[in-house]
Amino acid sequence: MKFPKTYTLKEIAKITNTRFVGDENFPVKGINEIHVVKEGDVVFVDHPKYYDKALQSKATVVLINKNVDCPKGKALLISDDPFRDFNKLSNYFKAFQPANKNISESAIIGKNTIIQPNVFVGNNVIIGDDCIIHPNVTIYDNCVIGNKVTIHAGTILGADAFYYKNRPAGFDKLISCGSVVIEDNVDIGAACTIDKGVTGNTIIGAGSKLDNQIQIGHDTVIGKKCLIASQTGIAGCCIIEDEVTIWGQVGTNSGITIGKKAIILGQTGVTKSVVGGKSYFGTPITESRQKLKELAVLRKLSK
Repeated sequence: MKFPKTYTLKEIAKITNTRFVGDENFPVKGINEIHVVKEGDVVFVDHPKYYDKALQSKATVVLINKNVDCPKGKALLISDDPFRDFNKLSNYFKAFQPANKNISESAIIGKNTIIQPNVFVGNNVIIGDDCIIHPNVTIYDNCVIGNKVTIHAGTILGADAFYYKNRPAGFDKLISCGSVVIEDNVDIGAACTIDKGVTGNTIIGAGSKLDNQIQIGHDTVIGKKCLIASQTGIAGCCIIEDEVTIWGQVGTNSGITIGKKAIILGQTGVTKSVVGGKSYFGTPITESRQKLKELAVLRKLSK
């Protein structure tokens, strides 16, 4: 998430009530998670396992719970609870805005787009031309929808990421301030759920087609011209490259990549990244030809 303007390190430290290390006028442009962080961003880290990764990332400000040497060209924010203070920034720059109408006055809706009854369109939503949004669709704030998109009844775009920190008193939620971007010529079936990114965008690429009852997790990027069948669940932070076909009841681990033109057969568990141009089946995932040979051998053994 980019800030509406560039802030100084001192100003960000005041918002978070943290101690800063570095030039007080050091420029700060936004916040992001480690996998999408860019120059000028703040990234948070609160576990020793990830200290080095955060300090060596593209982020130029690291919100951290340990006194460490500040890398050259970077700045630090020292906090006793980086998770909490990262949430302060999310709330400060993109606080929740209650709705008072089914279609927000700040929403932009393109030419020839049809909005059926009982659709909710949140604040600052952009919907392109020649779209059809069927009844009972919910589009949360800041979502962006391209041209010639069809969204069927009951689908929800932009719900929060499933991202929590386990504390003694219970689970503490990481606030989601990202969005959902649906590119041109996408069809989304009924009762699908596509979560917003934590700080970036969840993206459905141009020409992709989603069946009914599909879950897409936060910050996942679906490529162009993908086909995804019903009851598939794709976890957060996945990359599904162009022209991938995923058949029904497939589930994935978070953070995996499925290569271009791969085919994932039904009821497969995508437990790791796989290269494109091949067909896969089973849990743990294996090339389908190999998996079917293994199953044939097992049937013979049982006799």
